[in-house]
Amino acid sequence: MTTLTIDGVEITVEPGSTVMQACVAAGKEIPHFCYHDRLSIAGNCRMCLVEMERSPKPIASCAMPAADGMVIRTDTPQVKKAREGVMEFLLINHPLDCPICDQGGECDLQDQAMAYGRHFSRFDEGKRAVRDKDVGPLIETIMTRCIHCTRCIRFADEIAGVEEFGAVFRGEHMEIGTYVAKAVSSELSGNMIDLCPVGALTSKPYAFVARSWELRTTETVDVLDAVGSNIRVDARGSEVLRVVPRLHDDVNEEWLSDKSRFAYDGLRRRRLDRCYVRRDGALRPASWDEAFDAIAAAAGGLEGKQIAALAGDMADCEAMTALADLMAALGSPNLDCRQDGAKLDAASRASYLFNTTIAGIEEADAILLIGANPRWEAALVNARIRKRWRRGGLKVGAIGPKVDLTYPCRHLGEGPQDLATLAAGGHAFADVLKLAERPMLIVGPGALARPDGAQVLAHARALAEATGMVAEGWKGFNVLHTAASRVGGLDLGFVPGEGGLDSAAIREGAGSGAIRLLYLLGADETGLERPEGCFVVYQGHHGDAGARVADVILPGAAYTEKHGTYVNLEGRPQRAYPATAPLGEAREDWRILRALSARLGTPLTCDTLDELRARMAERAPALAAVGEIEQAPWGDFGAAGAMDEAPFASPIEDFYRTDPITRASQTMSECSAAFVAADEAEGGASHG
Repeated sequence: MTTLTIDGVEITVEPGSTVMQACVAAGKEIPHFCYHDRLSIAGNCRMCLVEMERSPKPIASCAMPAADGMVIRTDTPQVKKAREGVMEFLLINHPLDCPICDQGGECDLQDQAMAYGRHFSRFDEGKRAVRDKDVGPLIETIMTRCIHCTRCIRFADEIAGVEEFGAVFRGEHMEIGTYVAKAVSSELSGNMIDLCPVGALTSKPYAFVARSWELRTTETVDVLDAVGSNIRVDARGSEVLRVVPRLHDDVNEEWLSDKSRFAYDGLRRRRLDRCYVRRDGALRPASWDEAFDAIAAAAGGLEGKQIAALAGDMADCEAMTALADLMAALGSPNLDCRQDGAKLDAASRASYLFNTTIAGIEEADAILLIGANPRWEAALVNARIRKRWRRGGLKVGAIGPKVDLTYPCRHLGEGPQDLATLAAGGHAFADVLKLAERPMLIVGPGALARPDGAQVLAHARALAEATGMVAEGWKGFNVLHTAASRVGGLDLGFVPGEGGLDSAAIREGAGSGAIRLLYLLGADETGLERPEGCFVVYQGHHGDAGARVADVILPGAAYTEKHGTYVNLEGRPQRAYPATAPLGEAREDWRILRALSARLGTPLTCDTLDELRARMAERAPALAAVGEIEQAPWGDFGAAGAMDEAPFASPIEDFYRTDPITRASQTMSECSAAFVAADEAEGGASHG
């Protein structure tokens, strides 16, 4: 431990701490612009100057290592004068456009100029102007405001792994931007907006929309992937205007993927705000009573085996609990939450969890990716792997398509035969896994959402056991999900009952007439064409693929409009809260199912949200501990048998358009055109 004196108080800190960190530990506020906890130290803004005994001049506390016996003073006249001088220099070229700046009210420069600057300036020369850069459809640049803190450069290089942002020229001519005129091709680029302390980088979709003090904030969770990122939704009236990350070190740290951050405009486009019933071949507006009557008429006289239900990728646990109980009351064993057909074993919780946990990636020293593209399937998991790689000593291998993952990755093959060879010890990377102290593997949807997915799962389990991935205190077997509802649905047992049909068989039965009534709970990725002999009920919030094949549409609430529980890929239950009210006549999903069950003569026993959550905990006790991870016991899972020779392929072809919300988003359409379509036109995929 290191002991030093700060403003007359002795403080002890961890070895390797900086003087700034020691000052913060002592309760002192040190102004800064370039320093950030998760980025390398630059030491170029000089705002964090403090006085050190026997030093001829103030020191930059962010770059000075703390040492035993140091005597630091943070509030002397010399320190005050030095900070005022630094602030005066920073403001020489900064434009006086605070009244029109989107950073207004949230600006570090404003706050620190008020707290540490002078109330006047001695400079009356003309200010320098810098041409703005076009870095894509997400980030608005006003580069004259830039104070050269280089946070954006360090983030792009260290966290995002795209070396496209940097400084050009020198001295008073220095400018920050892309080296060539192009968009920043990272799935995490929006985080540079949060990092920028002065408003040089702001949100292009949010530009001139609202002021921070006009917004009503709600802390909730993201559901556009399975990471479960903690977010804050900012709304004004009935409209969501901004989504930003919240700090959660074990899940998303303080980062957020661009899809989760910028797709909010899709929440108000192509929305379902009233019921529809198909009459004379066309969907016509209807009342709730008319919609329920149509469903009751279609269900009348049907046997349980003729009824089926599929839950979509953004269904909350409360709604799935209510729908599962309704299907049981109707006598149907045909239900599935795996609408992509993934062969996951609901009987063994360890077989479908990210057992290592997201934070546990930082302990691994060897990683094998099987049919996974984490850069598109879970961008923040990919960022965590890169963070571990930057520390050194990590070896990564992949079986599947070749992609740029932002860190070195040894390509071991493309399909199941390469996995079988590795599992049999016939590849050198098997020795890498065996010799590693903390080896782990990640099985992606490209390996499981295929007919031989159960066999692939069995081979992955055998490989994990043979290479020492499953040991006391460490479980290196992980499944990478793309759907926010998947783990919760498997925990709740929203899978076929005895003699029941899975998602593929349900789709086939709907086409053949064996299934006469199909209930889609926000299920839009089924690939289902409108069946002739099957009555389809779609409950959801967007007029997407599921609504187009429906005979009755029931308008549900989006994730920003309802209370809900979601379980992320590591098995952590988290609560979502409404930021706005549901649109029009839309209702929370569980309330719709409660009302429908009464109309069908099989009323659910849960009348309140608390009762429903108690019922949910009965079905899945792990969901009762909100925010906590319950470790799953290891067991036997998968199925013996030969695997297909077809290579693994990621189900995500376009990172920016994966669900009804992002497909309705104009911003995501622009991103798709700027990045995905451009990559395809160039004959490759630079980042996916």
